[in-house]
Amino acid sequence: MPNIRLIDEDENQIGIMTTEEAKKMAQEKEMDLVEVSPLAQPPVCKMMDYGKYLYRQNKIDRKQKSSQKKTEVKGIRFSLRISDHDLEIKATQARKFLADRDSVKVQLVFKGREASHQDLAEKKLSNFAQLLADVSKVDSPPKRHGMSMNMILNPFQNTPEPSNNQN
Repeated sequence: MPNIRLIDEDENQIGIMTTEEAKKMAQEKEMDLVEVSPLAQPPVCKMMDYGKYLYRQNKIDRKQKSSQKKTEVKGIRFSLRISDHDLEIKATQARKFLADRDSVKVQLVFKGREASHQDLAEKKLSNFAQLLADVSKVDSPPKRHGMSMNMILNPFQNTPEPSNNQN
């Protein structure tokens, strides 16, 4: 019969014994015998209430999952002929998205023959990124996709949360 090292429910080491003796001890205390470290010599088993353990583990997992924020990709679209003021308004909206820790996909849409002016589009997108340089970094530089040019901005990792304090 194989020997195991047994640990009780209070993390105290009981010692090395046969598997049958350990099972009998666990049944007397109305507990389960759980193998903790199968690769150790001899294998390590622990007495515990396995149902209670799973319940606690699920509770911890749910709490961690609820505290995580899934980042979304928000979109900002404009054309090559957008005015400077309208571009600043779009930048203000993007700033709100970045403050909420979301990524921003900036899409410059070409209309008609504007598609031949790729250099102007890159300049417009770099101006947009410059307006948001204090709160974001360019994750994906401007790339042409058909009749549009896309760029992705991500918020800085250590950006403070927006505060509503009015001094």
